[in-house]
Amino acid sequence: MVTNPYKLERYGVPQARHRVIVIGICNDLDVTHRVPSNASYADAGVSVRTALTVAPITEAMTGNEPTRQSAIVKERLGLIGPGQNVWNADLPEHLQIKCQTRISQIYCRLHLDQPSCTVIGSGGGGTHIYHWDEPRALTNRERAQLQTFPNSYRFVGSKESVRNRIGTAVPARGARVIFEALLRSFKGEDYA
Repeated sequence: MVTNPYKLERYGVPQARHRVIVIGICNDLDVTHRVPSNASYADAGVSVRTALTVAPITEAMTGNEPTRQSAIVKERLGLIGPGQNVWNADLPEHLQIKCQTRISQIYCRLHLDQPSCTVIGSGGGGTHIYHWDEPRALTNRERAQLQTFPNSYRFVGSKESVRNRIGTAVPARGARVIFEALLRSFKGEDYA
């Protein structure tokens, strides 16, 4: 068994999603699996700008329901700049969060020219990922674009169940890279 670290933004996924993928291959098979080189993905356009503007979102698509923001959240977002979160922004004491969990997704504001922070399935306040310019959480459709779901994909269910499924999914582009490498391993093709 080989474990391979994947930093999916290196493979064309527009978010900093770092995962260990465990691939098991029977010992009696003469197959060697390696992490595919990310050199061929170097110019894959992994910025938020590319992910959210290449294929425009239309009203006909599912998952466009906005999330309401309270006045305090809007005030907090007004002081968190693009590429910052609640932990590295200069916030007055009344807008700071007092908790032990310091995950970078809490009130993460996107930066247009960088990959997104990791899209997660669910969580408490502040984990939705926030627009770079507007004081609002991303819609599920925008989150799906960061996960590289095709815009033709139709989401069914409550807003929170859809959010959970989007965030816990393996990004489509990342899954493709992993499966193509695995299939090439079984074919004995060089892909490094």
